[in-house]
Amino acid sequence: MTRWNDENPFIKVVILLFSAVCCAVALNVFLIPSNIFAGGLNGIAQLLHWGLKFTGADISTGWFILAFNLPIGIMGWRKIGPRFTAWSFANAIVTSVLAIVIPEVSVSHNALLNALFGGILTGIGIGFPFRFGFSTGGMDIIAMVLQKTTGRSIGTLTMMLNSGIIAVAGFFIGWENALFTIITIYATSRMVDTIHTRHQKMTALIVTNRPDELIAALREHLFRGVTVLPSRGAFSNRDNSTLMIVISRYELYDLQTTVKETDPDSFMNLVATVDIAGNFFDEDKQAELRQSSKQG
Repeated sequence: MTRWNDENPFIKVVILLFSAVCCAVALNVFLIPSNIFAGGLNGIAQLLHWGLKFTGADISTGWFILAFNLPIGIMGWRKIGPRFTAWSFANAIVTSVLAIVIPEVSVSHNALLNALFGGILTGIGIGFPFRFGFSTGGMDIIAMVLQKTTGRSIGTLTMMLNSGIIAVAGFFIGWENALFTIITIYATSRMVDTIHTRHQKMTALIVTNRPDELIAALREHLFRGVTVLPSRGAFSNRDNSTLMIVISRYELYDLQTTVKETDPDSFMNLVATVDIAGNFFDEDKQAELRQSSKQG
């Protein structure tokens, strides 16, 4: 069985283009014509685009997105590294260009539909790059820099930024627009959570008669700790082993494939994990372990 390889550059380019189209269409077709705002730096770019119209300057939102991402890209390159930043910055550039090229047209005069579809498309455009190891730039790179340098979450900063966008929309455009903006931001976050599942944890309980082989295979593909629990089948009255392993949701495919290839007769029970405490390897640590195993 062929494993899905999300490091393939061709696949990443396709995802990058798809993401950029989704974000640009969300802005120019659904959000901007209805004066409904996205979250993050894209929302700030929309506010600047809207505000400058009163001075007679009609500057595309794409130019502001590009201007924001230039210094952020440089900061990310220095603090995070070239790999993540290069793909993210490329995504931001393509999104900016498409936002400039695609005309601002409205396909619906229903503000609720525009808010929902704008949020859903934006969430799709953000979620898939996350799934494939990069981002749409902007606040995502800032989040990575803060996490790498301070260990702190960007959640509070993002909430304050989005609250500011909502407040400006309410005071200067109308509170109805602010409420639709809340709907857009909520739809975006829900869609991102649906697609980008790295933060979701699962516990797998695998009953097997071949524990040593299965543990070796799991270590090769997942780099996760495995707890071995002696067990006995009540129906067969035979001794076996139950392996307990906690994974991120995005690792589920690799787990299922490994178990099926190694021990097709095993039984696996998957349980949603609410929270964890202790040592749980993030992607950076897993990458270090893979590199060490190859050198060893």
